[in-house]
Amino acid sequence: MHKYFAPLSLLALVACGTQASMETPLADTIPSSHASDAAAEDPYLWLEDVEGDAALSWVRGQNERSLAELQADQNYAVYEKAAVEALTSAERIPYGTIREGMVYNFWQDDTHVRGLWRRTSLESYATDAPEWEIVLDFDQLAETEGKNWVYKGADCFRPKGSDAGYKCMVSLSNGGKDAVIRREFDLSTKQFVEDGFVTPEAKQGGAWASPDTLLIATDWGEGTLTASGYPFIVKRWERGAPLESAEELIRGEAKDVGVWPMALELEDGRILQGAAQADTFFTTRYWWFPEGETDPVQWPIPPKSSPEGVYQGQLLVSLQEDWAPAGQAVSFKSGDLVAFNVDAFMETRELPPVSLVFHPSETQALEGVSIAKGALLLGVSDTAVGKVMRAEAGDAGWTLEAVALPGTGQANIAFASDEEETVFINYEDFLTPDSLLSYNAATGDVTTLKSLPPKFDATGLKVTQHFATSKDGTRVPYFLVSKADLPLDGTTPTLLYGYGGFQVSLNPSYSPVTGRLWLEKGGAYVLANIRGGGEFGPEWHQAGLKQNRQRIYDDFISVGEDLVARGVTSPKHLGIMGGSNGGLLMGVMLNQRPDLWNAVVVQVPLLDMMRYHLLLAGASWVDEYGSPDVAEERDFLETISPYQNFDATRDYPVPFFVTSTKDDRVHPGHARKMAAKFEAAGLPFYYYENIDGGHSAAANQKERAKRSALEFTYLTRQLFGMK
Repeated sequence: MHKYFAPLSLLALVACGTQASMETPLADTIPSSHASDAAAEDPYLWLEDVEGDAALSWVRGQNERSLAELQADQNYAVYEKAAVEALTSAERIPYGTIREGMVYNFWQDDTHVRGLWRRTSLESYATDAPEWEIVLDFDQLAETEGKNWVYKGADCFRPKGSDAGYKCMVSLSNGGKDAVIRREFDLSTKQFVEDGFVTPEAKQGGAWASPDTLLIATDWGEGTLTASGYPFIVKRWERGAPLESAEELIRGEAKDVGVWPMALELEDGRILQGAAQADTFFTTRYWWFPEGETDPVQWPIPPKSSPEGVYQGQLLVSLQEDWAPAGQAVSFKSGDLVAFNVDAFMETRELPPVSLVFHPSETQALEGVSIAKGALLLGVSDTAVGKVMRAEAGDAGWTLEAVALPGTGQANIAFASDEEETVFINYEDFLTPDSLLSYNAATGDVTTLKSLPPKFDATGLKVTQHFATSKDGTRVPYFLVSKADLPLDGTTPTLLYGYGGFQVSLNPSYSPVTGRLWLEKGGAYVLANIRGGGEFGPEWHQAGLKQNRQRIYDDFISVGEDLVARGVTSPKHLGIMGGSNGGLLMGVMLNQRPDLWNAVVVQVPLLDMMRYHLLLAGASWVDEYGSPDVAEERDFLETISPYQNFDATRDYPVPFFVTSTKDDRVHPGHARKMAAKFEAAGLPFYYYENIDGGHSAAANQKERAKRSALEFTYLTRQLFGMK
């Protein structure tokens, strides 16, 4: 089974993490009735004019000032060289997908900055030196077409049992924006298809309905985008017809977050066409378009749930709310994985009996569902460490067993397809470099296919897990990576990272950049699993929604206080970092506990919570944060909004704001305006805005290396006291 649709998780505020152009004039970001009032209240509103001359002049001035100081530091050149080596090293695992016995991989290095799409046979892939065949050279394509192309993925399709080659819709972003163009590409000829499917630039989604049919949601013209900037009309587009003639299938509303094409390919090759209508960020109605019928049929699942695929005729559904199916003597809990017979529903249009596949324990959370040929595999987080489980259906219900792994580190499924018995599993931890495991779904055998040598010296380092007690008594876990003989005298420079939102889990991972630029220098690294994330399932996330959001901030503060209380570090040597929603966390921490940290890296942040819903994709996040247009929710937002709570008389630590001009998810105006307040108050700060890069604030590995070098140079200056 394949499922094709735009996952709503892509709309989340993941810092490094689809698709109205950033070049929006200020007048288009503010309802005209409120424009004059907003301008009167906010003297820095002009900085929201993304590519306005005045705004970009200010940006260039701040970049010049900060770069001059940080790049002159003795550590910068060393850090940048080390980061480039780590990010562009040939000693990286070429993770990929399998199609027709070939492994496809996207690869970037110092020579191929924008990247190569390449392939090799499974046999060759298993060797130490695979023989790669170039499928598409994005550096060459960018040069030929005069665009700063950033590869955003490919959606490939061919019917089950067909001898035809795969056709792919390749997504290309000019500069790293979420907005993309999509172009049809033939894997057999390694060429874009002449007169094939091509879409204009937009935040968009698509799904293959047949070799000659696409379902597409895009910007159809004035009045066809939601307040969040995403499409709400799905159409069916036949090969050879102009896009404007596509047949409308479903129309949502402007108040929706977005409506996305969806196609479920069943095990017998049937493709169920449909759509996912996101009424809010966390509630979705899923639709099926029966062949020969004009009205869509809604799938009978709760609004807070997600279809995960079809296995052995059963539609798998993960729940984010409790569910008692009508007319059935069963009930299920939020976080469960359940299933029911697809054909039975399509025949009767009524919900068949629902069975429980997986119920997580108090320490567990379902992280993902993957279907291989003959196997259903679950990614399960257990106390914030990822494991892989195999589920089997039997007469007595579903049974689960753990997939054998080489150790106790973090594991997640890197690739699985219902047409392939080979499954790729990534295995790593803070101190163990990536290994690529090959799991055979037929035999259950696990072999280590590839493993990396260490990228930094981990001698004398250890990883421990601890629990801080939050303000309301909740135990909050965190990982500490430090010297084994860590002196508990408060002197260790420590970097604390957090996110806390959108049910995004932070799990152990191996970072050569953090290892070389921080851990090797004697710093400690801390990963906080605060509420708002998904480490313990939907309830852990939902505990911090809207007016309950202070719990998230209390959790993070409790981790910082615990580190100080245990003598790991002290406020003088404690720094914090977070991006996107984590950037909001950093902004709140600046205001609420400026005394607890001496360095704050604020990456691609939300900071003006009174206007976030008016900027770019901001309206889609009101179910996470609350709406400034709802009185009681606004009242709370006013208490936490970093921009509004800035106090020029406060003794702030020196912050470092990092953003991107081409970020069309989180508006760069947030970081700009907050920095401008620091500037007006005469308070020290650093600022770096990459002109390209999208929401990751970097369009390629060299830009990522530069950003990392700047951030760790700043952290070293602030926390090691090296100036």
